[in-house]
Amino acid sequence: MTKLKTIILEFEDNEYLPELYGEHNCHLARIEQKTGASFTVKGNILAIEGSKSARETARQIIAGLHEDLELGGKLAMDDIDGAIRMADFLDAPKKEVILERKDFANKENRIRTRNAIISPRSKNQALYIQALREGNMTFGLGPAGTGKTFLAVAMAVSCLLEGKVERIVLTRPAVEAGEKLGFLPGDMREKVDPYLRPLYDALGQMISMEQTEKRLENGDIEVAPLAFMRGRTLSNAFVILDEAQNTSPMQMKMFLTRFGENCRMVVCGDPSQVDLPNGTPSGLYHAMKVLKGIDDISFIQFNADDVVRHPLVGDIVRAYDLAEARQGKK
Repeated sequence: MTKLKTIILEFEDNEYLPELYGEHNCHLARIEQKTGASFTVKGNILAIEGSKSARETARQIIAGLHEDLELGGKLAMDDIDGAIRMADFLDAPKKEVILERKDFANKENRIRTRNAIISPRSKNQALYIQALREGNMTFGLGPAGTGKTFLAVAMAVSCLLEGKVERIVLTRPAVEAGEKLGFLPGDMREKVDPYLRPLYDALGQMISMEQTEKRLENGDIEVAPLAFMRGRTLSNAFVILDEAQNTSPMQMKMFLTRFGENCRMVVCGDPSQVDLPNGTPSGLYHAMKVLKGIDDISFIQFNADDVVRHPLVGDIVRAYDLAEARQGKK
């Protein structure tokens, strides 16, 4: 019987190992389950056994996660699954890789904010982060749970903290998702808050809700319905349009032409989840056709494999995609 070879990882201290390994070594167990490698823990030494491919994949995952912790990140099971997903992609045949492999490695493609170190959890997230970092205008397209808005807000906060932009502008069309909510009491901010709550939540994860409120008050961050963008030129700003599938073509054109000096613009939406009245065309779908091929506009398409919420969400997205495909054939 051939003895399996072993990779030995020796950590300088034990500071990060409890969070790296997880409660009752649950993180290690998940990596073992997904890679086929096996771990043996002894103090600050971790032995990895298995096939050559399994050993190297497990080593890459552990090293990347440990580096995240050293940089101040936190680990949950979602982060473990994301690291596994990225390792699977990096181990794929090179012909499947669109960009240089090193560009997808976590250490090359992280977003750093005050409260979080964010690494890509899928190939398309890595492509998206790279487009956000390098491009002036990016479209993030695909189903819920793929990180389109979250990553865009994270990059916006990172750019603000680094002084690359002077402010963040977050906007969203005030369209109800198939329900009539009726009259909403309060001032303008209280009226639009229900539509913009996901953006506030993402900001809170990056810089805390207290800092979010302070920056909203001093104008570093502006959150407003799309209608308030008309007539403005947005310069020295990182601008995000969320739920863009619920814009009309004229609204989308109005938004995109707000682009000014030193502006970065991100459009997030799911073309399959349009809440506009029947017969009203989606500005997002229209823009995808009209703007295709323009230099410095990136279109990143997410799918069910990029869902980073509960795995059940990915299964639900696939089931709906399959049902719609069957309906289309009929």
